[in-house]
Amino acid sequence: MFDFLTSPFSEDIGIDLGTANVLVYLKGKGILVREPSVVAIHDKTGAVLAVGEKAKRMVGKTPQSISAVRPLREGVISDFDVAEKMLRLFIKRVYETPSKLPRIFRPRVVIGIPSGITEVERKAVRDAALQSGARKVFLVEEPMAAAIGAGLPIRDPEGSLIVDVGGGTTEIAIISLGGVVVGKSLRAGGDKLTSAIREYVRAKYQLLLGEQTAERLKIEVGGAIPAEELEVEEPLVTNMRGRHLKTGLPSQLEFSAQDAWEALKPSLSAICNAIKDLVEATPPELLSDVLEDGITLVGGGSLLRGFDVYLSREVGAPVHTVKDPMSCVVRGCGKLLEDPELLEMVHVKD
Repeated sequence: MFDFLTSPFSEDIGIDLGTANVLVYLKGKGILVREPSVVAIHDKTGAVLAVGEKAKRMVGKTPQSISAVRPLREGVISDFDVAEKMLRLFIKRVYETPSKLPRIFRPRVVIGIPSGITEVERKAVRDAALQSGARKVFLVEEPMAAAIGAGLPIRDPEGSLIVDVGGGTTEIAIISLGGVVVGKSLRAGGDKLTSAIREYVRAKYQLLLGEQTAERLKIEVGGAIPAEELEVEEPLVTNMRGRHLKTGLPSQLEFSAQDAWEALKPSLSAICNAIKDLVEATPPELLSDVLEDGITLVGGGSLLRGFDVYLSREVGAPVHTVKDPMSCVVRGCGKLLEDPELLEMVHVKD
């Protein structure tokens, strides 16, 4: 009753608190924040110097007095104080947008979280949101939020297989009748793919790359299938710059789509094997739905060239990549703000 009475004077918020990016949805207005999960902190004063994209550009370039911090690792909060500051700034940014009605009450906040985190890790997320200004916090497992955001029929008596490849985790779940029937959370995602490229280049070319350079290589030429199978007009090749391990001097070499595929194969295989394990644990009646309707692929990792082709080939089911796959979780959180009955059904109980 209290929430019903206060809702006209409180604009509620949905948050995808991701390892790589934070997305914030304001009820009635859509996604207003889409920023990297990075904060630049002055080490002596603790003051926040930059957040989001501005802070990300500082990674690997800061003097000793400044740290560019990623407060989330593998889908969970690794630095509570910095995470709380980051959330507070993003919520403040959202609330600086004009409103027709006065904002008298603090917002309710729905946050997507990895399905495999512990009770202590869930409490850290909830406490960070409360200290950032939330009146009430609802935690929703990311595969459920992503399925809602992707428009899957989660209330129906049929199985929907969702694969959310995020920055820190890969969330896999079979959803039916408003709940997760079988699920798996793999602490490997886009960051793991970036690290795989750095390790490959170090081993093959004796070149030490920065994190942002490796991420750029992944985006520009990365693929989940052999280079010759990629549907591109010209061979994908880019330059990479780093420090040569033998000479210690700056060096520039070429990095091809074939290099990227060889670097990413082990990590992609681990994700694929996790999907196969979940499929093997799926009840036969639901498995038939999956084989017919296919896999819904979301998250930033789904943008890797040929990922849908690779998964379809390995799992033996059609794969569908949704429009704007990176925003599925936060859009699902936004839909839950509009549907209290569904929110009550799917949120993680204390």
